[in-house]
Amino acid sequence: MNAIYKKSALISILLLTLMLTGCVYWIRAFQVYQQMDEFDKHFAIVVTDEFTLQFKEPILYSQDFVSLSKLYPSDDSPTAEGRKWRYWFRKLDAAGNVIKPEVKFYTDLYFNKENRLTAWSFSSLFLQIAPPKFLEVSLRSIGGAEIDKEKHQLKANSALLEKISEHLPKKAAIVAKLGEPLEIKDEPEQEIYVYHFLLDTHEIEKGYEDRALNEVKITFDKKTQELTRMAGRFAGLKVSINYKKFLTEQPEMD
Repeated sequence: MNAIYKKSALISILLLTLMLTGCVYWIRAFQVYQQMDEFDKHFAIVVTDEFTLQFKEPILYSQDFVSLSKLYPSDDSPTAEGRKWRYWFRKLDAAGNVIKPEVKFYTDLYFNKENRLTAWSFSSLFLQIAPPKFLEVSLRSIGGAEIDKEKHQLKANSALLEKISEHLPKKAAIVAKLGEPLEIKDEPEQEIYVYHFLLDTHEIEKGYEDRALNEVKITFDKKTQELTRMAGRFAGLKVSINYKKFLTEQPEMD
């Protein structure tokens, strides 16, 4: 696709792989990126209480994620097919302490016996700020996206984005699950709720300790009280979704 790409909704699910300078890792990363052009051929999506992206032709290795993020998972457990890595993120208070009772979410990576990534899952709490249908269309938009190596981003072409008819979550429902934010940034037409989550990890490479702290910004429209944007960094993975870019006309409420 040779269209000129504009800034729009972007989600850098593959950002970890784009940050590495090693040639071998870059080749594997680029191969996954190329697979996105034929999404249904190479990937499958399963939604239950979790959202899971399945890799039909696994390419990335478990060590790729450690090399790129400089972070290790919270839990590493064997499965019948290989291994499962779980990354736990726990909400912090203003003093930087994990709040009680805990508010937490996780993301899981599944690897086969060759240590290649076969599935990537996101827990139900994460789906409060990245609803499944929007998360799916965001992933699909990576196909043909422009790679900005300097900013480590994938920028979707707004003219090619798939449009969906879906209700955006309301602020009250999200805050009921996440609790009150650390900060609220008041702007003329929107409010930005800022949350901090700490990655529970048993090891961080020296010099990368700041990557364990994950700031999440959630934007709400003042007039409609709807979620319009989510941006955050999760264990080195940067995600930013502008939900309105994916919407057709809003469906009528029952």
